[in-house]
Amino acid sequence: MWYVNKLFTQAQIESLSAKGFVVRNSGGVVRIEKYNCGSELRKEPQGAFGMTIIPSIMLQGQFTNLWDAGYQKFLLTHEGKKYPVRVTQLGDLRKFNEELRTALGVPTYYNEALGSTCHYSVYDRVKGRVGDVPDETVGAHEDAESH
Repeated sequence: MWYVNKLFTQAQIESLSAKGFVVRNSGGVVRIEKYNCGSELRKEPQGAFGMTIIPSIMLQGQFTNLWDAGYQKFLLTHEGKKYPVRVTQLGDLRKFNEELRTALGVPTYYNEALGSTCHYSVYDRVKGRVGDVPDETVGAHEDAESH
């Protein structure tokens, strides 16, 4: 979704609130949220902001990674818990991504506009190869409370 090394100005960041984004700035770290999705920018030494966390679906106020396990897409938390992703969440991520790109003046290229790009695509159907058990490959585990 975002393979951009572009840096953004303070003025660009400040303009996001007027475009409907929730923007929180603390100590040079800017968190941008909308549609239960978010992204993070950090201030570089020269004063501009670089993206450190690409647009992601938020769960309980935390960033997640989108993971394609071959048979289904999951949200993977930093603790390794996995949750099945819902189609509405993918739609919200797409909207957030497109609106943030437009607001920051980042072009969208054809191959990036085709669909959701996962942080991880780890799966294999051949027993004995890396990815044959997707959960083990990425260190995911079921949330005991969700059962």
